[in-house]
This record gives sequence, structure tokens and C-alpha cells, in this order.
Amino acid sequence: MFARIRGAAVDGIAAHPVAIEVHVRGGLPGFDLVGLPDKAVREARVRVRSAILQSGLSFPNSHLSINLSPGTLPKEGTALDLPLAVAVVVAADDPPRNGGWPGIENHVLVGELALDGRLRPVPGVLPIALEARRWGAAGVIVPAANAAEAAAVEGLSVRPAANLGEVLEFVAGRRELPVATPAPPGTCTRRAAVDIADVKGQLLAKRALELAAAGGHNLLLVGPPGAGKTLLARALAGLLPPLSREESIEVTRVHSVAGLVEAGTGLLVDRPFRAPHHTVSRSGLVGGGNYPRPGEVALAHRGVLFLDELAEFERGALEALRQPLESGSVRITRGMRTVRFPARILLAGAMNPCRCGNYFSSAPCHCTSYEVSRYLSRVSGPLLDRIDLHVLVDRVRYEELASDAPPVEGSADVAERVVRARERQAARYGPARTNADLTGSEVRRTVSLDRPTRRVLANAMSEYQLSARAHDRILKLARTIADLDGADAVDQRHIQEAVVFRKLDKALV
Repeated sequence: MFARIRGAAVDGIAAHPVAIEVHVRGGLPGFDLVGLPDKAVREARVRVRSAILQSGLSFPNSHLSINLSPGTLPKEGTALDLPLAVAVVVAADDPPRNGGWPGIENHVLVGELALDGRLRPVPGVLPIALEARRWGAAGVIVPAANAAEAAAVEGLSVRPAANLGEVLEFVAGRRELPVATPAPPGTCTRRAAVDIADVKGQLLAKRALELAAAGGHNLLLVGPPGAGKTLLARALAGLLPPLSREESIEVTRVHSVAGLVEAGTGLLVDRPFRAPHHTVSRSGLVGGGNYPRPGEVALAHRGVLFLDELAEFERGALEALRQPLESGSVRITRGMRTVRFPARILLAGAMNPCRCGNYFSSAPCHCTSYEVSRYLSRVSGPLLDRIDLHVLVDRVRYEELASDAPPVEGSADVAERVVRARERQAARYGPARTNADLTGSEVRRTVSLDRPTRRVLANAMSEYQLSARAHDRILKLARTIADLDGADAVDQRHIQEAVVFRKLDKALV
């Protein structure tokens, strides 16, 4: 007596097919499970046995040999509960029922079982559905709470079920499970965006936000407490354009693996805004664990990662950001496994310039030069080098705070210019690419400077002792400024404005 049922296992944000093979033979009752299962998979025997009995069926009083193929792929979590239970029932069918089990042909089964047979949602259903379509599966059977997420995959039959009994009736050909329809889009886990019109003063910082949103450039706000750094960073989320469908799938895939997609919602359409506390660990920030899970960097993919009180973060966690900021991905190696998470983020940081917070500001600073230098050195030069926009912000004057004059423009006005600038970049580089994504060779091909403009840049490089990476980032930022102006070529004005946002290189380092 033998049965083979198709399931799936998630590794990082990728899904792999898993064949659940069950052999029922005589001898003392037993339950052998092989194929690199983790503890949660090994414990499935308790859930499977109880769910089968609660569904009105008998559990075979025989020895069960179960193999999860391929044997070299680690399996974790509870998503294999449902295919395990169905495989046990089918394998124990002796003599085979008339008509066989037609409903299991070319279907992928996913779901966790409660002891009473109900199906509970599991993380990672969207990656499984995407890969099941690529494998050529006829459809997937998932818990009802996961149906909307899986139904976002076009060209795949998604059948939700409430319990094990319904699934067994379907695979036996005695009932039909309805095909799920795509659900309304969901939203990312983020706090409400601040309208830029609510921020008083800070014209230079607002301009920096616009440039960051238009070109995908990283941003650092430095200033005293109460200057509005956090408010400005939160306003950045409202300037970004909506996600395209391809970007929505990328973002939802990561959030699905992390278990952050709410039941009954489809693809996420808002760009993520993640703001971890400064006590977050290195693995919490970039991801990790024995079975690697996405960290805050991956969860902010195609959105904003806001690090408030940047200098208070653990040094090792900040240094771990350097590679993701450069490559747009996080690679985590555990033993013989390497997992990749996408991490194309816009980093927004905010920090005080010293312990008292008043260095660089109009208020008196009570720190010694050594204390200021030591505090600023918490953000390393290599990390600062990867941030395109450095902005000094000071406390807003009372006259600006008390002014009743209407704001010149709000987030909606700025967002329109951002969209037009991104459309120019999409036409130049292709969809979902911005100026910040350019490599060094691409920058030199894209940005061509005349001799006077080259002289301006050369003087800035010498005066502020800028690195080669800073040189390329100035060119990228100048290209964004030109895109906002609707200009085809980068000229002196664009370079000069871009250099304004690199003056902290010398001051901080």
C-alpha cells in the first residue's frame, strides 16, 4: 500500500516541490519520517493522527514509512500537514476504493491541521502558488484564510478548504471545492504617512525628500532633538509612487514568508515603511536564524527602511547594511545553504550630531570635540559613503511655527513630480529601476558632462575629500535633479545642488 501526494517547502522566498511518499506495511504500529524534517514537521504525526480520527476515519494500525522527497532539501513548518494526512488516508485504502482518488492528480496541497481537522493558514503561500504554476500544477488546495493570497497568481486554480474532511471528499471525487477569486489588494505594515504640508519650514530637507523619492536615493537627516527629523522621514512614505504589479508580487512574497499578509487580502499595493527600534539585533535587521527568515531590510524591499536614532544602533547591525545597500539583496549562509532575500530599499536615517544634540545647531553645544567626534564615529565612513543625501536640519524658528500662511504645496503635489521623474527613468532603464540603482559603468554612460561641469565636480571632489563612490553618487543624484527639471542633460546647476548634499562627508568623517 503506497501513495504519493504533492506538497511544497519554502526556502527563503523560494518554494520547492516536495513529494510525500507513504508506505503502509504490516508489523508493529510505527511512524517513520525521513527527508530532513525539522521539529515542527516531525510533530505533524500528532496533528495528522488526531485530524484523521476527528474526520470520522480510522488511523491505520500498521507501520508507516514516510519519505519527504527530495531528501536533501530541509523541510520546516506546518505546511506539509495536509498532504501528509491525505497521503496516509490514500495509502491505507486497502482494498483501493472504486474509482481511485481522482482529485489528487497534479494538485499541490498546503496547510496546517488542527487536532479537530480544521485547516489553519500557513506563511509562504504566495511563493508556493507562484512556483506551482511554473511546475505546471493543475491547481493548489489551501486553507480558506490563504485563498485570497494564492488567488493573486494568474493562471492557477486555487481551491480553499475549511477542514481535512472537505479535502478528502474532493480527492475522492465526491464533492467539488470552489475556485477562489482574486481578493481586493491589501496594504503593507506601515504607519500612516505624514503630509509634507504639515512640516513647518525645513525647505532644504523637503527638497531632499523629493530627490530621495524621485531617484530612490538614501537619506540621512542630522540635527538636534525637536527639529522634525522623524516627521520628515515619515512624510517620505507619502511621496513614493504606488507599486507596479511586478513590484507588488515581490513585496507580497517577502511579507508572505514572514507571515505578515493578513487573511483575506491579496497583493500588497503600498510601499512598505519599516521603522525598527534601535535595539534591534543584527539578525532582526538583515535576517537570519537556523532556517533563515527575512529581516527588516528585506521587509522594506521596494519601500522605506527608517532608522531613527541611527547612531544608537548596534555597530555590527549597521555595518551589516553595507552589502544590501550596494547590491540590493541579502545573502544568508547557514552550513551548506545560502538564502537570498531581495532588499532594494530606500534607507532614511535620522540622528543627533552629538550626545546633547546641539552640535551643528543654533543652540549651544556642551560636548567636547572628542565627545562629538566619538559620537559621530558610530556611523562609519563606509556606511555614510553609501548614503546619497546628507541634510543638516536645525530647530524651526518660532515665526515659522506660529505662521498661519497656507503651505505652498502638499505631498500630492510633490508626488506628481516624483511620478514624472520616475517615468523618465523607467523609459531610460526599464521598469522598476531608478537612478540610485545604476552601477558605476552605467552612471558614466548615462551622465555625460561638458568641460565646465567637470571642473565644478573636480573642485568639489578636492575640497570635500570625496571618495570614488561619492563621485558616482553625486552623478546619480544630479541625474535625478535633471529628471525633476525635465532636462535631458546634466549641467552645472544639477552638479552644484547634488554637491550641497555631500558636505557632511568632511564634517562627519
